[in-house]
Amino acid sequence: MKSVETLELWFVTGSQHLYGPGPLGVVAENSRRIANYFDSESTIPVRVIAKPVMITADGIRDLCQEANAAKNCIGLVLWMHTFSPAKMWIAGLSLLNKPFLHLHTQFNRELPYSTIDMDFMNLNQAAHGDREFGFITARLRLARKVVVGFWQDAETIAEIATWTRAAMGWHESQHLKVARFGDNMRNVAVTEGDKVEAQKVFGYTVSGYGIGDLTDRMAEFSDNEVAKLVAEYRESYSIAKEHDRADSLGVAARIELGLRAFLEDGGFGAFTDTFEDLHGMGQLPGIATQRLMASGYGFGGEGDWKTAALARIMKVMAAGLQQGTSFMEDYTYDFGGTPKVLGSHMLEICPSIASGKPALEVHPLGIGGKADPVRLVFTAPAGPAVVATIVDMGNRFRMIVNDVDVVPPEQPLPKLPVARAIWHPRPNLKIAAAAWIYAGGAHHTCFSQALTMDHMEDFAEISGVELVRIDSETRIHLLRRELVWSDAAYKLQ
Repeated sequence: MKSVETLELWFVTGSQHLYGPGPLGVVAENSRRIANYFDSESTIPVRVIAKPVMITADGIRDLCQEANAAKNCIGLVLWMHTFSPAKMWIAGLSLLNKPFLHLHTQFNRELPYSTIDMDFMNLNQAAHGDREFGFITARLRLARKVVVGFWQDAETIAEIATWTRAAMGWHESQHLKVARFGDNMRNVAVTEGDKVEAQKVFGYTVSGYGIGDLTDRMAEFSDNEVAKLVAEYRESYSIAKEHDRADSLGVAARIELGLRAFLEDGGFGAFTDTFEDLHGMGQLPGIATQRLMASGYGFGGEGDWKTAALARIMKVMAAGLQQGTSFMEDYTYDFGGTPKVLGSHMLEICPSIASGKPALEVHPLGIGGKADPVRLVFTAPAGPAVVATIVDMGNRFRMIVNDVDVVPPEQPLPKLPVARAIWHPRPNLKIAAAAWIYAGGAHHTCFSQALTMDHMEDFAEISGVELVRIDSETRIHLLRRELVWSDAAYKLQ
């Protein structure tokens, strides 16, 4: 999988010729110091590169075109150290196709009360210059993130870091390729959608392949290669004696080898399959899909390409964070005590969300008509998380995100042969489930204990898609009104 280590965030400062070479030299030095400080911050997951101070319309236009062409540039942080007349920025910003964050800060934390004079005032007027810049970005109706605060404050750094992760996801989305083995599970509505419009909006491509393309690739691996991967299974996971079935493990390992090779050869970052179209395969891809997700691939069950793409994008956004991200499904409820959701799927939950060492198990599936598949079984740890989905509303894409709190199972689950997470949706199951259904949310989601609502909101803003938030403050009558207003707004557009 592609690394995020080479990605760059460009730090750009605006000024003008009016101040002369002396003050402009100070502006440039202050800008470098801020960029270097951001670059040294481990919470900002990419390199921060200081660019020259922008003082002319031509220079701004050239910089924006340079950013557009730079493969490793994921976005720009723009700051007006002094006053920078905003008409200079129109041509460049109109051409810019990379996301940008508007940082409203100033170099000095406090007023130098005993020495402040007009030279200081002319040099340090971001309070003035950023408002001028803010007008033109609003006038041009540009998507952007505004962060206000002193540049060395932890809160300011955290907001920039959150937006940077969203920009990383957007950068991945522009290059992402999704492989789709077979079509949708038959007659399912929400996993359908307009792939052409998705490529226009999100940038990623979705390509279909017959299952024979995969089984042909599987057949190319030798028995020794299969045996080596089976040995890795036995070393990596807990396996009870009754589940250590060499025939089942061998079939699962061959599926993983073939699937991983197919995705690597084609440069794919995500994939889907459906249990209604697996002719020629001995098992449903269980452990293979789980381990591929743990390697960073996105996945969507039953042909759900939107969720597969979102899962990969969210994994890139979460790169380097400790907690995990997985394909997920709201499977069943517990209405006893505080109502909660049992999230799971037939097989394909990513072990990056496991609490402790997963157990490798082999059980009948009861669906799909294949041999007993190998899967990893585990429970997600307690803590905050989000579940997110993207649906095609016909005239637009809508992202729906719910804040949730994962809790330990109240009792053991000795007969549940799948990985799972149990959570309380915010504000509660009654309101959250109703809100999700009113918004048309899918039954498949991407679950993450690494990302937050803020990450997802920033990604939606960069993408230009509608966001429906379901959180502690959600009220059904207000949300239903918001959905009506959104429909009206998108019809006007």
